[in-house]
Amino acid sequence: MRELLRTTDPTIVAFATALLQGEGIAAFPMDVHMSVLEGSIGILPRRLMVRDQDLFIARIVMKDNDIPLGF
Repeated sequence: MRELLRTTDPTIVAFATALLQGEGIAAFPMDVHMSVLEGSIGILPRRLMVRDQDLFIARIVMKDNDIPLGF
């Protein structure tokens, strides 16, 4: 799996996941429950992972929808 997206905004992760699912690309959000460790202040970024073979198409989907990849 490769990292596609890194952000502190949970709405972007949800939107990106929905877009990818619409294209038939499986996405796995990571670090979702880190708010327990950080005290729910939202400073730790969440990551969205995709399979290696889907990375190129997933980046195109993000670019087409003006979602910054965060790195």
